[in-house]
Amino acid sequence: MSIIINWLISGLAIVITAYLLPGIHLSGFKAALLTAVVLGLINAVIKPVLKLLALPLTIMTLGLFSLVINALLIMLTAKLVPGFQVQGFLWALAFSLVLALVNWLLSIFKQND
Repeated sequence: MSIIINWLISGLAIVITAYLLPGIHLSGFKAALLTAVVLGLINAVIKPVLKLLALPLTIMTLGLFSLVINALLIMLTAKLVPGFQVQGFLWALAFSLVLALVNWLLSIFKQND
């Protein structure tokens, strides 16, 4: 049951983030839920490999290259999910930052339950 609740919260976070950023287009809540699943799978499978391969560059940039990795993975998600569009790299970067903030805020409310 907690997996479904986390999935719904992630979908809600994606909807809120897409509403806040004009460069992100979302066709509806169904697309947000599919985006949450695909982004979760990409973050679980591909992200650790990319972070390991990019570790020297991440160290040289004091961790800032991990933001680039996040933006690229969001752009990959946009290519895979119909109904979720990102207008460019900078919007993907902004989406990753705002999504992290929205997820953090929603997790505060979830912990108080």
